Amino acid sequence: MNDQDLERYGRHILLPEIDYDGQQKLLDSHVLVVGLGGLGSPASIYLASSGIGELTLCDFDKVELSNLQRQIAHTEDKLQINKAHSAKSFIASINSNININAIDKKLSQNEFDSYLKNNSVDTILDCSDNFQTRYIVNKIAFKNKIPLISGSAIRFEGQLAIFDFRENSSACYECLFPDNGEENELRCADHGILAPVVGIIGVMQALETIKVLLNLSPSQNQLKIFDGKSNEWKTILFKKDKGCTICSSSSDHS
Repeated sequence: MNDQDLERYGRHILLPEIDYDGQQKLLDSHVLVVGLGGLGSPASIYLASSGIGELTLCDFDKVELSNLQRQIAHTEDKLQINKAHSAKSFIASINSNININAIDKKLSQNEFDSYLKNNSVDTILDCSDNFQTRYIVNKIAFKNKIPLISGSAIRFEGQLAIFDFRENSSACYECLFPDNGEENELRCADHGILAPVVGIIGVMQALETIKVLLNLSPSQNQLKIFDGKSNEWKTILFKKDKGCTICSSSSDHS
């Protein structure tokens, strides 16, 4: 770190849990953010400001006026611009000293897998808004043994879960939400979302990412549910599903 880095990240370095070495570890880290909407916007902004040295932002969608109610990485002058590029521009204005990559296409499972094989990624954030993407990201994160921080939000409620695939005891997303082939997910466009709720979950995803990168005891195998009406959190403990087709030892993951 140079003198500017020491000044920029000084409040981190003062924390004994981070210190100089921890901040350097963040600067040496690479995080992949899938989805630059209501969750990915605050998550990526805080990761950038915290000094994650390389961010890869993945989103094929374009910025629409209805997004600006909650997707804080985008501004009015970025309407109809790809979200990954829009977020990259905004984040670069906060921290121009980190590397920011934009992927502006919808990646298949094989393309995700190829990207992870050719790039050293330390943590993945699933900030997507549909089960299909969540299942794909879960599979490739497990296959490559990369920690996965998953978030979601609808109406007044948000959910957060951490899957640390570096540990054999970690469950996966399908242990918690099995893929039964049914498409019964709730969408913000149909049911609404209170803007600060996605902000809270996205910021928590950033927090848990930093804890994972610094080995600060992330909340593994716990589903945390936030109620925006009561401002209360509920924690549901879950275990690895021995019958899971993704992460059980008896499954074929080739």
